[in-house]
Amino acid sequence: MSIYVGNLSYEVTEADLNSVFAEYGSVKRVQLPTDRETGRKRGFGFVEMSTDAEENAAIEALDGAEWMGRDLKVNKAKPREDRGSFNGGGGRRRDNFSSRRY
Repeated sequence: MSIYVGNLSYEVTEADLNSVFAEYGSVKRVQLPTDRETGRKRGFGFVEMSTDAEENAAIEALDGAEWMGRDLKVNKAKPREDRGSFNGGGGRRRDNFSSRRY
């Protein structure tokens, strides 16, 4: 499982996040997603630790903690939802010919 870390400063690096979480155990992986178009960090990240006990200790200690001028939001990451269809199941489909104007 992994940990979701939200409300991060856009200046945070993977090394910064690794050092903070390393205080609670062995960090296996740190990921900071970036915007596809701008390459800018998106203000959240994911951390994987070696054991559930380490993850739970980090979540308990860091959720709500102030770091780099921001209050962190730290919790168990939820599994990614299947993004199967382009329209996400809501709204009109792109191949709905009746919505086109000719």
